[in-house]
Amino acid sequence: MRIVFIHPNFPAQFRHLAGYLGRNPENDVRFITADSRPEWEIPGVKKIVYQTLALKDPLTIPVIKQCAANQQQAEAVAGVLIALSRQQFVPDLIVGASGWGATAYVKDVFPKTPFLGYFEWYYHGGSPNVGFAEKQPPVLKERMVLRNRSLSILSDLTACDHGICPTQWQKAQFPEIFHSKLSVCHEGINTAFFKPDHRKKLALPGLDLSGAKELVTYTARGFEPYRGFPGFIQSIPFLLEKRPDAHVVLVGEDRVCYGRELANGQGYKEFMTQKVDLDPARVHFLAPLPYGLYLNVLQASTVHVYLTVPFVLSWSMLEAMACGCLVAASDTPPVREVVQDGANGVLVDFFSPRKIAQKVAACLEYPSFMAPIRQKARQTILDRFDLNRMLKRQMGILAQMISQQPGEPRRFG
Repeated sequence: MRIVFIHPNFPAQFRHLAGYLGRNPENDVRFITADSRPEWEIPGVKKIVYQTLALKDPLTIPVIKQCAANQQQAEAVAGVLIALSRQQFVPDLIVGASGWGATAYVKDVFPKTPFLGYFEWYYHGGSPNVGFAEKQPPVLKERMVLRNRSLSILSDLTACDHGICPTQWQKAQFPEIFHSKLSVCHEGINTAFFKPDHRKKLALPGLDLSGAKELVTYTARGFEPYRGFPGFIQSIPFLLEKRPDAHVVLVGEDRVCYGRELANGQGYKEFMTQKVDLDPARVHFLAPLPYGLYLNVLQASTVHVYLTVPFVLSWSMLEAMACGCLVAASDTPPVREVVQDGANGVLVDFFSPRKIAQKVAACLEYPSFMAPIRQKARQTILDRFDLNRMLKRQMGILAQMISQQPGEPRRFG
């Protein structure tokens, strides 16, 4: 098969699927991306890097700037696809991530090639994530910006032959008129790698907590309100007062990946640690870790805290559950699709630092009672998100799309 993946970042959500296809020598797999980092490669996958020109003034209006950025992505990717067609390379299938503008002209360059879109989120002023952390609805200007952000997504929804969403919750955010074109299929969690080892103690370069009796962990790409960072920071003093033997480890960067940045340019870590008195001997901030050390953190965790507004569900929560972590997660819709309170995890109040601390402290108080919850957490991932299961499902969708003729109705289970 000839398969083309499109995503400005590499390999992003297509890491496992592209790698699986690349391992078959009968496949010709190309990955069109803006990510030129040479250390990111996948055996059997040819990376094609495109470049866009820098935006220039007077594109100072945010909406116009966003549209211009999307257009640049679209034209750059179209140029790569045109070059492939001139080399007589006609894909059997194109798989592309929507929301960046990069896939806008896929069906114009290759009208007969099936296009499978990856749809993570649909933005609009009524989205449940908007204003959730601040407990205030968006102003009109913000609603207008959000609606415009979905213009490229709407274009892909109409152009694609089919689409996939990672979870039912995320699919539910898209306009109902498109639901028949969307299948729920997660990228998958490598449960052979993310697995329990409760004998593991945390010993990292520069941080040896192998003697810690209780270890509370928190991981996120960015320390930000979307992932409940301010509330968790405020909960830590209450928690450490209740559990004198506990240590807290936070892994991530002081940046905003989603939502609003602070007006003064400050990061939320800097902002919150100025407001909240934390014991540096027991609260440890770590930069993003290589996978092996990140796994060490999860395997050594006594309680893992995951907080999120009603938005995209993070891989980190599922990876923690796969490791048999006792997950204390926010009582919000994306979490409730996976976690049942008291069965395979514990739900906490996103807005109450004291209640977060109380729940985590209770989990630490009764480790034997929590053992079955840990086991059920991993079983949930094995049953619903295991990588091999998800790859089989993804490959079934790909095979069905390739086998059907253009214009033929597509039905997916």
